[in-house]
Amino acid sequence: MTAFDVQGKPRKPAILGIGAQKAGTSWLAQMLGQHPQIWIPPFKEVQYFNHLFIPEHRRWIGWHYRNKPQEIRERHKRRDIPMPPELDAYLEAVTSGKMFHNHWYKRIFAPAPEIAQPMDFTPEYSTLPEEGVDYVANFLPKAKIIYLIRHPVDRAVSQLRMNLRREKRQPATLADWLAEIENPVLDDRGDYAAYLPRWQARYPDMLVLPFGRIARDPEAVMEAVEDYLGIGPFPYLNLHQKVFASPEGLRPPPEAIRALAARMQPQIDFLAAHLGEEFAAEIR
Repeated sequence: MTAFDVQGKPRKPAILGIGAQKAGTSWLAQMLGQHPQIWIPPFKEVQYFNHLFIPEHRRWIGWHYRNKPQEIRERHKRRDIPMPPELDAYLEAVTSGKMFHNHWYKRIFAPAPEIAQPMDFTPEYSTLPEEGVDYVANFLPKAKIIYLIRHPVDRAVSQLRMNLRREKRQPATLADWLAEIENPVLDDRGDYAAYLPRWQARYPDMLVLPFGRIARDPEAVMEAVEDYLGIGPFPYLNLHQKVFASPEGLRPPPEAIRALAARMQPQIDFLAAHLGEEFAAEIR
């Protein structure tokens, strides 16, 4: 289990990990979760600011908090590892009673050891509206922000395949696939042109990382992250291992990919203009 200070006091996170869904956030969380100078809650995604500012997220955020404690308990059981009583008590405390207010949010990070920087790794924060990012900036003015970016088409395809598996659906025809890729939910998580400037306006020194660099040079990625966060080097385990690698099957046909690429070309153009051609070449 991650270091756990049972006497710890409520505190704000020092770091936010945000970015597009299916862009390597789980991998980075697993790496930083090993570092003694970083503390991430046992359920990783706190989902606080989007609960405040994106009402449509609240339904599944409720599911997240109803299921995560039991999932963590079952994980310990499967691995034949006793559930630490302090972890069990913490999970019960933060998922019962009144939730989603400022003091509750700070209680989430109370177990972080004094030597560690608490981190909230919630990719959905990247989609906050202007007033939501303003709220974060006022509440966490000194926070470090890490934003991960993946090629818009690759990211959308990965999200679509994940959604179809969750819903146990299989498009049967090209027309079915073309209808699936028109779903606006695929655009929302990867709308870099809207979201990235919004965050950079409040946090101009935020660290923006391209997804493709994780596979090609994970050591360089972690060195950049360590330098940005001011933490020491660490011998990370499973540095080259994918997290939640997609299974085979459920691949959209080429015609659907081409249609998706045409729709998302403005996002690709934005990234090249805003972050440079060299960065854009590393997003896949």
